[in-house]
Amino acid sequence: MTDRVRPAPPSSRALSRRTFLAASSAVAAGIGAAPLLGSRIASAAELKTVRFSEAVHNLGYINLYVGMHAGIFKKNGLDMKVTAAGGDTQTFAAVLGGSADFAIGDATMAQISRENGGPGVVVGTVVQRAHYFGVSKTLKPITDPKEFKGLKIVTSPEPNTNFSVTKRMLEKAGLKLGTDATIVPVNPGTEIAAMLAGQADMAVAYQPSVAAAEAQGAKVVFDFSNYVGPFCNTGIMVLPSTLQKDPAMVQALVTSFEEASRKTYADPAFAKEVARKEFPDLPGEVVDKAIDAELQYLIPAQSVITKPDQWKNLMDMQIYLGNAKGSVPFDQIIDNSFAEKAIASLK
Repeated sequence: MTDRVRPAPPSSRALSRRTFLAASSAVAAGIGAAPLLGSRIASAAELKTVRFSEAVHNLGYINLYVGMHAGIFKKNGLDMKVTAAGGDTQTFAAVLGGSADFAIGDATMAQISRENGGPGVVVGTVVQRAHYFGVSKTLKPITDPKEFKGLKIVTSPEPNTNFSVTKRMLEKAGLKLGTDATIVPVNPGTEIAAMLAGQADMAVAYQPSVAAAEAQGAKVVFDFSNYVGPFCNTGIMVLPSTLQKDPAMVQALVTSFEEASRKTYADPAFAKEVARKEFPDLPGEVVDKAIDAELQYLIPAQSVITKPDQWKNLMDMQIYLGNAKGSVPFDQIIDNSFAEKAIASLK
């Protein structure tokens, strides 16, 4: 298995959008690109170290973990050093600041950076649907978002994606935040615990926390994946300078994700085995149920390529919320060339 750095604990609070914008502008002003480690993909005996930042450690990123445990990244010459940043803004900030070569998280961060004169390119999709579920111990299943009236809902802080999709859903249903419904922000990854502790009626959370909550008597009462539809929930973000200086490394990484995505769906038993290793503190049956749900709802990307409808749904939401202007066209921020080559090479 590829060596894995233990994920860092979530930060005490997410970076504000203002802070993130300031960081983007600073990079545009001259911080520069992350230092690279050479331009040649190493042989199997001489792997290239890749510093890789994930927003949070969760089963939406099962394709990453499958690729690591199956030796796919190593086969393609990469030694993945993965750390969890603690949120969407933090993970792309790691790329901007030079401590990571790639980041996976809400790809809106790259869009915001570009709109403010900074760098950022998305070279693939890791999560193709909104990988959130509304979980509660007290509520009945909800089919109409108007039924959220009067409820307290716990999510990660703005601008994390579960906050964004929840806020838009409530407002599109005609509910006024703070009056008709309340969002209670907590540290990423602690949504379920906050709900179980009585801080809210419902938690908007991801796997395997959802399956763990079900094992404690909670139920899934709302499915965001089908409500939102095709959605670039998580993208692979990188600096343009990295594409220019080390396209071979980028190609190896994207090809590895394409292969890992296919293996995840083709071999659910292996995906469950991997998930149990990544989350050893959870009962095996809980992890298995989480993977079943991930695949049933088509949450992990079936292919690394980023599709226009996935990006449009993400941008429509972020423009509505005022987090992004949507002023950078699809073909200027999405570089599917690596994904297209990966798909062609694996046929």
